[in-house]
Amino acid sequence: MKHRTIRGTIQYTSKKPERLDQERGREYFSITQQADGIRVLNAHCEIDDEPNVIRDVVLSLNPDASPIDCSVRLTVGDKYEGSGWMRFAKNYVECESHNQRDGRITQKVDIDAPIKWLQAHPIVGDALLMKIYDLSQGPGKTFFSDIFLTSPDHRGATGPLLFKTGFGIRYVGEENITVKAGTFLARHFQLVDTAGNLPEEHPPYNLWCTADEDYLFLKAGVDGYMQTHYELVDYQIVEGGL
Repeated sequence: MKHRTIRGTIQYTSKKPERLDQERGREYFSITQQADGIRVLNAHCEIDDEPNVIRDVVLSLNPDASPIDCSVRLTVGDKYEGSGWMRFAKNYVECESHNQRDGRITQKVDIDAPIKWLQAHPIVGDALLMKIYDLSQGPGKTFFSDIFLTSPDHRGATGPLLFKTGFGIRYVGEENITVKAGTFLARHFQLVDTAGNLPEEHPPYNLWCTADEDYLFLKAGVDGYMQTHYELVDYQIVEGGL
C-alpha cells in the first residue's frame, strides 16, 4: 500500500453584520496517510484580525486520531510568539517549548490512559477530531475528559504549551451539503460542554466533514462573539506522492 495525500485550502470569513462574508484568514494543509495507517497533518494558518496570527503545525496521528507528536510555531502581531514540540507516550505527555511571556519551558504530565486528541488549532484538524466519536452509537453526545490543547486561547494565539481540558462532541447525522470545493455527503457534528473546562467558554461550534474515513473538513461556523465561518475552497488527492 502506498501513502496517500490530501492537499487543500480553507477560507476564513466573518459573519458579523459589519463584515459579512469578508475574508479574515486562510489555511493551507496537507494530510498524508502512510502505509502503516499513521496520518501526518501539515497546516499553515493565517488569521488577519488584529493582532494577526500565523501558525505552522505538524501533527502525527494514530489511525484512531490519538496524537503521537506535534510541533507548533506561532507569530502574533507580526512578531515571534513561541514554538514547541510535544510527544505522547503510553504513561506520560512531554513538551519542550519557548514563548515570549515565559521563556523556556519543560513540561511532563503523567497520564493513566492514552490521550484521545491534541487540539493544535488548525481548522482542518477539527474534522479529524470527530474520529474519536463512536458512530456505532448513532446520533447523540459523548463527553471526552482526556483532551490536550497547545493553547487554551480560542485563536490558539498563546504558548504553545500543554493544557489539559475536556469537552463534548454531539453527532447530529448525515446530510448533503455544497461548499466551494463541491457537493458532498457530510457528517454534521457540534462541539459542546466547554463551560468550566476553558478559561473562557467556547461559543457554539457546528462542523461538517466528509462521511467517509477521510473525515475531510468541509465547513464550520462559530456563533457568539466570534461569528466566524470556515469553508473548504479546493482540494486534491495524490496517490503515492506523485
